This record gives sequence, C-alpha cells and structure tokens, in this order.
Amino acid sequence: MTDYEKKAMDELAAWQREMKLLPSLVGDLAKRFQNRINRIIPDKVHAAVTMAIKQMVRAVIFGSGYTTATPPADGTLEERELKVKRSINIYKNTAATEGAITGFGGILLGLADFPLWLTLKMKLLHEIATLYGYDVKEYKERIFILHIFQLTFSGQRHRNKIIRILENWEYEEKNLPLDISEFDWRTFQLEYRDYIDIAKLLQLVPFIGAPVGAYVNHRLTAKLGKAAMNAYRLRWTKQKLLK
Repeated sequence: MTDYEKKAMDELAAWQREMKLLPSLVGDLAKRFQNRINRIIPDKVHAAVTMAIKQMVRAVIFGSGYTTATPPADGTLEERELKVKRSINIYKNTAATEGAITGFGGILLGLADFPLWLTLKMKLLHEIATLYGYDVKEYKERIFILHIFQLTFSGQRHRNKIIRILENWEYEEKNLPLDISEFDWRTFQLEYRDYIDIAKLLQLVPFIGAPVGAYVNHRLTAKLGKAAMNAYRLRWTKQKLLK
C-alpha cells in the first residue's frame, strides 16, 4: 500500500465514524419538529412533491450518464483521485456561481436554483463514478449514486442506515428492485427537503440571497464530493481485498 493509499484509508475510516455518529439531541428535536410539520401537510401535497422530485432526479440520473466519458480501464487510486478532486473543485465553483446568481434574482430565480443545482450535483456524481472506473449506464451504479446523494443530504439517523448499505454494497446490489419506481422516493425527498430547506429559504431573502446561495451551494457540493470519494474508496478497498 502506497503512502497516498494509507492516507486515503485513514480519511475513509474517520469519515465512516462520522457517518455512524448517534443523532444529537438538537438534531433529533429538529427532525421531530420537521416530522410534525410533514404530518400536517396533506398527503396529496407530499405525493405531488415526491413525484416532482422523482421525475426530476430520474431525468437527470438517466440522462446525464449518456454524456459521461467511458470509465478508465486502469489507474492508481492517487491518479484517479487527482482527477476527482479537480472535478469537485470545478463543480463547487460552478454551483457557487449559480447559487449567487439565482439568489440575487429573488424568489423567481431562487426557485430556479432547485433544478439547476440538482442537475449539477447529479452530474458531479456521474463524473466521479466514471473516474473511479464504474459505468453509470448500468442500473445498479445509478442506484449507488442515489444512495451517496441520500447519505449527504439526510439527517443523522437516516445517514446511519445508508452508510451500512454502502458498506455492504456487494450484498445489497444483489437485492435491488428491478424497477426504479420501487425506490423509496418519499423518504428520499423528505430527507433532502428537510436537510436543505432552511438554507434555501434564506436564499430567497432580498439582499442576503446571493451570498447565502453561493456559500450554501459551494459548501454542500463540497460535502457531496467528499461523500462520493469515500463511498468509492469503500468499494476500492473491498475489491482490492478480493484480488
């Protein structure tokens, strides 16, 4: 194992411990409050939001794969991650610019940030997967991407569940539903919405929307990139052990 690989494995172990932390009291209280609000909202509204997010994510995740390069056949972990880090930096800056522009434009442009930023995040995940050598045209790889997304944009309690799925992916992928419609889209949208709604509401406020949009998009895109790197490091270590 090279020095770079040892450093990467140390970072992976620290990240796994972070993902497995127990929910904090503050986090639990906030989640309970959000759950109460969600129970008040009519089921028809939840169904409509779930369907909108489901269709939006499906359009992006099943569309952007066709514009992604062919996965490299070989390359060391260090060589691959040098390219991954470059991609993350590009997407962080692009997302920050997009967030600033839509935040500056008030409510109408602020609402446009949701699909634009979602597209950027999904494209970043496609690109990272490809750089690690995985073919995102494959159905199971796209489901893996959705789990990385959930891990990043969920409360700690749900994060505890997702990290265990990723740690046992070689088993989990064998039991995936054949139809993407069977994916738990309602939990997906509720966790995502609850995680980012306060920050995104601030983005709609005049005068502060632009800096808030830039900061939030930059920070959370970086967090998504870190989660993706460590998720693929998990698979890299498992595959190396099997060789």
